[in-house]
Amino acid sequence: MSGLSPPSTTSSAASSSEQLSAPTTTMGSKRERPLQPPQALFTLSQSQQGADITDEVRRDPFRSPDISVPPTPRSGVSNPFSPPASVINFSSDGGNLHHSNASVASTSYFPDASSSPAGSRPHTGSRVSVQSSLRNSTADLSHIREVGRGPNNGVRSRKNSNAHVRSSYMSPPAMPKRMTFSGEGSNEATGSGTLQTAMRASKRHRSTMLTGEVVKPWVTDKDFYERLSYWLTVLVAMLGIAGAVLRVYFSYVQVPRVGNLCLIMEDNFDTFDTQYTWTHEVDMSGFGNGEFEMTTNSPNNSFVQDGKLYIVPTLTSDVIGTRAVVDGYTYNITGCTSVNVTSGCGAVSNLTAGTVINPVMSARITTKNSHYIRYGRVEVVAKLPMGDWIAPSIWMLPVSNAYGAWPASGEIDIMQARGNPPEYPAQGVDYVRGSLHWGPFTWLDGVSKTFGWWTNRRKTFAEGFHTYALEWTPEFIRIYVDSRLTYMLFLNFNEPFFQRGDFPPVVQNGSQFIETPNPWAQGTKNVAPFDQPFYLIMDVAVGGTNGWFPDGAGDKPWLDHSLTAMRDFAIRQDAWYETWPKNIEDRAMVVDSVKMWQRC
Repeated sequence: MSGLSPPSTTSSAASSSEQLSAPTTTMGSKRERPLQPPQALFTLSQSQQGADITDEVRRDPFRSPDISVPPTPRSGVSNPFSPPASVINFSSDGGNLHHSNASVASTSYFPDASSSPAGSRPHTGSRVSVQSSLRNSTADLSHIREVGRGPNNGVRSRKNSNAHVRSSYMSPPAMPKRMTFSGEGSNEATGSGTLQTAMRASKRHRSTMLTGEVVKPWVTDKDFYERLSYWLTVLVAMLGIAGAVLRVYFSYVQVPRVGNLCLIMEDNFDTFDTQYTWTHEVDMSGFGNGEFEMTTNSPNNSFVQDGKLYIVPTLTSDVIGTRAVVDGYTYNITGCTSVNVTSGCGAVSNLTAGTVINPVMSARITTKNSHYIRYGRVEVVAKLPMGDWIAPSIWMLPVSNAYGAWPASGEIDIMQARGNPPEYPAQGVDYVRGSLHWGPFTWLDGVSKTFGWWTNRRKTFAEGFHTYALEWTPEFIRIYVDSRLTYMLFLNFNEPFFQRGDFPPVVQNGSQFIETPNPWAQGTKNVAPFDQPFYLIMDVAVGGTNGWFPDGAGDKPWLDHSLTAMRDFAIRQDAWYETWPKNIEDRAMVVDSVKMWQRC
């Protein structure tokens, strides 16, 4: 293995000193700082170097001490396989090259032939001494630094390079095997110093702060227009606040009020007083609206439980059977109160004739024989029922028809609703409506000019109790739910109802054309027909042909103008009864309290 002897370190040091001499200060511009040699960051171990070379020879089957790559002229350009020039350390101790604080088994594939002693055989391996590779790197630095001096300043040409050409059969370059760092505090001159991490201190910027007194003329001499604009802004803001306060105050004091009231009725339904307070209306006629229920005085349809009144619709078929409802049965209602005994107290089912017995039983109670008011206040706390085609109502009728048959004497609807779900297109159980009915004839009802509604956008009125109230004076009528702010209807009595209705001057009565009469000509100006005593009614209706459930809305199973509307509804019982809650609490209108005040 004599062919693998390491090159002389003395020759390497001499060569490095010669090649990496600093340029003279006489060359270049006066501003040009001489290029300082970079500081080394690690040292190189020769013992490890020799072991690496021996391992390389053993590992390479295409190499031997006798078969070597001939040396080639050394290149003067930068060696891409040499360590970067920024990590080379130029010390003054006889040209010894070292890297501080680290020892690396480095490799080079361009050995320096001149580093071997005279007469010795050039190194034939692909890995050579570390000193040779370091000289290559420092020579490259010298070459880059001396190129600017021109062709006559001793720059070596490519022909003088002693770098070897890598053989095609040589093994690929090996990576460094290890790197070790020495401890802190070592001396850099010994070749094993600490890793230099000192940063050049940045230059402190020059302060621009004024050292003398700062003049602020805007503090001592304020601008007149600036002060004026400030106070004008404050004045306008104060005027706006004052105007808002005045508007709120006058709006509050100008709210129409009922005045002094005297409580004439209060029922919290500890018992169901049907002797002195409430009266059942027992009828099968439909009450002029073509309703499909019969109202009874049965405890199945109206009763008091736990301090609340329940008005519950039930099926007639539960009493007489499904077949009897549509054919072959005669039913006479017990305790009938209808003025029309023929149509109001009994019915016959006949499939051929298309007549049926009212398919639903319900209840209707009034205060006609006990309590009524002429101007005042009514308040009912109730929870509404759910179910298709159920129509709960809280309303008032006059004690006497002073101006003629309905609607000439008026009607006050405190609350009307539908039990259909919120998806129903014609206002379901999430809507409540208040209205006034009035007009000279049934086909000239002015309700379209005096109605309104309120909607609960997050819940339905069947999910809890709400207060439905009427405030009635000679000056106005207000109908609202829960609060005066959520009113359904507010009407000032500021013009006569006949003029408000804008009725046609001539109407046809049968075969004759007559002048439209004014039924309220002798009544209280601007108030009639709502200048008479009215009593309270509460009921739960089902269906009807008066248009409360519009045709074609929500899969309605009958048509209002059909002669067999009730039969069509009865034969579809399985469809609509599925939408009725089985729980009576949800199917009934539950009333918590009723109060009536008379204006004193």
